[in-house]
Amino acid sequence: MSLLEQLQTMLAETELSIPADQQNKLIQLVELLAKWNKAYNLTSVRDPQQMLVKHIMDSIVVSPHLQGQRLIDVGTGPGLPGLPLAILNPDKQFVLLDSLGKRLRFIRQAVLELGLKNVEFVQSRVEEYQPEEKFDVVLSRAFASLEDMLFWCKHLPNTNGHFLALKGQFPEQEIKMLDKQFTFIESIALQVPNLEGERCLVKVELVS
Repeated sequence: MSLLEQLQTMLAETELSIPADQQNKLIQLVELLAKWNKAYNLTSVRDPQQMLVKHIMDSIVVSPHLQGQRLIDVGTGPGLPGLPLAILNPDKQFVLLDSLGKRLRFIRQAVLELGLKNVEFVQSRVEEYQPEEKFDVVLSRAFASLEDMLFWCKHLPNTNGHFLALKGQFPEQEIKMLDKQFTFIESIALQVPNLEGERCLVKVELVS
């Protein structure tokens, strides 16, 4: 089964409807990641078919839950979930932030090859990054504990903005320990075809 056929089979198990050109870009992204990974060790996942499940599907299931126009993916690594989400949402603006140069070099190449006009990438530690314009959504996947993510990123959302953390199991203890300046809004269960284990999206707001 080709990567495209595998992607289409998994998409059929979700409620996502993705045009052919976006599907092709997602496959291009996997091929590029697999190629760069040999030299730069960007991800521990080596097999392109596994990348499709663990990196692409695991990212794009978040897409229906994105609100607003301006989003930042904090600790994006090799552009995950930011690049797949930018492919699916050409009308939204994404800033991809990471402190490692080799990851940003890969993202620059991917943005170029995929012709993505809605992605900006920044090399910085998150606590040192001071954007000119704040964000509707501050997004992270496997970046840090919820407490650390919120503490380091609390200067990033705009007045109506919120945080979305992509997690495995529902982080009950982390939510109980939330500082009083944050409010837990909801946790959304995510179904990722062919992925073992649970996934959820935790939404938190800053108390103004």
